[in-house]
Amino acid sequence: MTSILRNIAIVIFVLALVTGCSDQYKSKNIAEAGKLLTNGQLTQATEMANDLLKSHHLSGKEKRELDSILEMCVRIRRDFKLSEKDVLQKLSKYNPQIDSTELKRLEKEGKMDLLTIDGKRTYFSSSVRNLFLLDTTYSRLRAQKEGSPIDSFTIFKLKHTASVLVNTKHSGEPVNPVKMKLSYTIRVNADAVPAGEILRCWMPFPRESNKRQQLVHLIRTDPAANQISPATDLQRTIYLEKISVANQPTIFHTEMGISSAAQSFQLSPEMIVPYQKESPLYKEFTSERAPQIIFNAKIKSLAKNILQGEMNPLLQVRKIYTWINDSVTWASALEYSIMPDIPGFVIEKRHGDCGMQTLLFMTLARSIGIPVKWQSGWMLHPGEVNLHDWCEVYYEGIGWVPLDQSYGLQDSNNDAIRYFYMTGIDSYRMIVNDDFSALLTPAKKYYRSEPYDFQRGEIEWKGGNLYFDKWSWHMEVRYE
Repeated sequence: MTSILRNIAIVIFVLALVTGCSDQYKSKNIAEAGKLLTNGQLTQATEMANDLLKSHHLSGKEKRELDSILEMCVRIRRDFKLSEKDVLQKLSKYNPQIDSTELKRLEKEGKMDLLTIDGKRTYFSSSVRNLFLLDTTYSRLRAQKEGSPIDSFTIFKLKHTASVLVNTKHSGEPVNPVKMKLSYTIRVNADAVPAGEILRCWMPFPRESNKRQQLVHLIRTDPAANQISPATDLQRTIYLEKISVANQPTIFHTEMGISSAAQSFQLSPEMIVPYQKESPLYKEFTSERAPQIIFNAKIKSLAKNILQGEMNPLLQVRKIYTWINDSVTWASALEYSIMPDIPGFVIEKRHGDCGMQTLLFMTLARSIGIPVKWQSGWMLHPGEVNLHDWCEVYYEGIGWVPLDQSYGLQDSNNDAIRYFYMTGIDSYRMIVNDDFSALLTPAKKYYRSEPYDFQRGEIEWKGGNLYFDKWSWHMEVRYE
């Protein structure tokens, strides 16, 4: 069983614990449907779950469990839709000699994510694109065929962070503020739900509790009626409703303004004082958080090997940050909803996107007693607007310090620039979340498309959740 299938097994196990079954017969059959899913027999799992929904009187909990199995089948099929023939055809452009043997070698090295679905080897939809990031041979072959692109974003970050450091007169002060108007649109596919039904939409909205993010204001929404969640919500939303019209997409739109500033902390090991380990803050942000932050044997062993006896928190953070930078390659991720053990996946595969790398950092840091909290939203750099995750580390006597693991070490001989993203952050962010898996306002009835993060939004109607394949999203930024 691959790590991905083990993760799916955990999903089903967790669902069983949460939902439970009152009738032994139904419990056995629901468990059997879950087992079929775990074994990659998605067609049979779907048929069995649908039959159970039709043929038995079920409790609300049992219906939710069967709905979750059906939802998981849809999500897995969406992420894994390339056949071996598809992959070989795509890669033959760069390596005409590629065959099944070469493909199996790449799989063994953890560079091609796949599952056996209904008896067929099926590859992750981004596996070919990821291969060019994970394998130097294929990266070189693509460069020979298409040329090496200019990494303008890396150049931009180097220039920007150097400016931030020059303008920072006091450690941690917000500098280089950038005013932005944000235009965010969600388009639900035509006939995704029957005409006349109410679509419920949660869209991202900026938090107002961080001094890096100021002048938060709503300009307009479509529809005009809206509900902004309380500023205390750790995953901030603006809620909208519309009635669907036959043969037409349903469009939700928000426009808002923010001012986002950079922040850099010039820290040294001797500035770090012992933690107040009995404080509520320390206890909360050094604790485990199932299913993603678990201090299992693999995490404890890795942390010990990375630290090599280091005891100073700042130097411990530096060692963890550097190890992930040197050992884990950025690559497109599976949807998080089918990956309950993300840190374990990253350790095994040695690749992952920004959120996956952040969760690994958080787990390693918390496991050794360093308080860390999740932070995420959008990166809004010119030409590089996208979803993004990072975190904040707490140092006693200093406070919360931003850390962006996936931005990593910059190519500079100046250590302040090289390690900038270990104790600082740039001006181009929208902070939406200060936690993961927080409750949304108003409460969502159905299982979320993204159960951990909240950046794209969430859509549902009375018949259930609408997954990402039923709608699209787009952010536009105007710099003032």
